[in-house]
Amino acid sequence: MHDGFMTAPRTPGFAFRVLATSGHARASVLSTPHGNVDTPTFMPVGTQGCVKGLTPDEVFATGARIVLGNTYHLWLRPGPDVVAKMGGLHGFTRWPHAMLTDSGGFQAFSLSARSHKKSSAALAALDEDGVTFRSHLDGTQHHLSPEEAVRVQGLLGADIQMQLDVCPPGDSSRSVVEAAVARTTRWAARALATPRPKGQALFGIVQGACFPDLRRAHAEELAAFDPGFDGLALGGFSVGEPIARMVETLHEIAYVLDPERPRYLMGVGTPRDLLEGIDSGIDMFDCVLPTRNARNGQALTRFGRVVIKQARYKDDERPIDAECNCPCCRQGYSRAYLRHLYLAGEMTVLRLLSMHNLHYYGEIVAGARANIQRGTWAAYKAATIARIEAGED
Repeated sequence: MHDGFMTAPRTPGFAFRVLATSGHARASVLSTPHGNVDTPTFMPVGTQGCVKGLTPDEVFATGARIVLGNTYHLWLRPGPDVVAKMGGLHGFTRWPHAMLTDSGGFQAFSLSARSHKKSSAALAALDEDGVTFRSHLDGTQHHLSPEEAVRVQGLLGADIQMQLDVCPPGDSSRSVVEAAVARTTRWAARALATPRPKGQALFGIVQGACFPDLRRAHAEELAAFDPGFDGLALGGFSVGEPIARMVETLHEIAYVLDPERPRYLMGVGTPRDLLEGIDSGIDMFDCVLPTRNARNGQALTRFGRVVIKQARYKDDERPIDAECNCPCCRQGYSRAYLRHLYLAGEMTVLRLLSMHNLHYYGEIVAGARANIQRGTWAAYKAATIARIEAGED
């Protein structure tokens, strides 16, 4: 089905157009001041202002047209004022395409707690005003409020910034999740009321864990703000809940998010997670998994994972994936050579595997876009999952 509607932009320079749907899956175009982004899309994670080991041109070659930067890390080092002086993240990193920054709240909790778990220093503390935490770099204390998250992200200058939210663990009780939802809504109002640079969009974050009724109600609350958010994200998934339950919840609630705004699933996930997310109506994804797994010697392929350090690849002449057109596979680097490089501690293999994994993710979402528009999405999804589960011949 071809919808073809174009939403009225809430922030100048932005628009969202749905080109076609197949079930709940949809192929769309998100217009930003730094170019169009075809969705479904996968956003490589550039935590420190770069996708680890890769240049902007190499990231672009994987099919990515939007990348993610992390507010927590860039706030602490080199600092938002430095980034702003250098032309914002676009000028600083030399990535000329669309960019999104997260709010930094999740890292303020997780990294502060991890850094200080063996000391007597105070951990991150949450109250109505925001998050008080200690830097994992030097232990200095900082405070992140909804207003400060908007201010810092404004200086970083990405096209899209995210509201500060409360993300409870996946095994939290309903009462804890209800409190997180309510506070996130209050923080949403504060974020929307905070001035931000002209031409910078703001997305709201829907919480509710794996309680579909809480998710639906929260999505309606955030969609009702006027003037409102430019997009809506689903946060609080992949934080310890069973994957099957996450997928079940996605299929119950993703498609009910406002159809006139882009839908973003934060921090998820595996190739199969992407396919399930797209099927439920998600447009945008990010995850560290493809690059992190590459640095751990794992290649993600259309037939499952290749763990390159395994002894069975010692004299294997084949490329990672003979059907893949990434630089690693196209140039014919053998599994034996890649294994040798990994065991020898050579950084070249980490770059090659990162290119491969991001190229594969780019291929998944490009295939999804094409098949949604052709009306063959269901067959594409089923065939892709079946091949991953069948493994290598």
